[in-house]
Amino acid sequence: MKLESFIMPEPRIIKKYPNRRLYDTEKSCYITLTNVKELVMAGVEFQVVDSNSSADITRTILLQIIMEEESQGKPLFSENALSSLIRFYGGTFQGVLGQYLEESLAAFTQQQQQLFSAETNPVGMQNIAQLAQQNMKMWADMQSSFFQQSADPAKDNKKK
Repeated sequence: MKLESFIMPEPRIIKKYPNRRLYDTEKSCYITLTNVKELVMAGVEFQVVDSNSSADITRTILLQIIMEEESQGKPLFSENALSSLIRFYGGTFQGVLGQYLEESLAAFTQQQQQLFSAETNPVGMQNIAQLAQQNMKMWADMQSSFFQQSADPAKDNKKK
């Protein structure tokens, strides 16, 4: 294999100007948060930078999209779930919870992809029960790992 095949493409750069407008440098046009959401949904790698400071503000823009989504229709997070998340900020388990949530979402996404392929493949429908069992084991393993790390947070710091 050539070395070039291992080089990851640069993320698409979106600049945020002081007037709160977003500029897509690849398409040379202004875009909206809805357009940024479409990039996320399409799996496009991008980075949002402040036009003045060049600071990476991608997380801030993604949080704005989540806020818009949460204010429309049926929210993903209940008030109790949001309150629980807020309580973890600044605590000893903040990093552990973040990792747990990220791994949980990745596992959930993988399971959804497997389920979707099972629905479109009649032979795969037979494996849905097996998928459910694998899913339960994976969640139990992640929970166990989470509780082990939370019981000894210093152990996680020793690995670094």
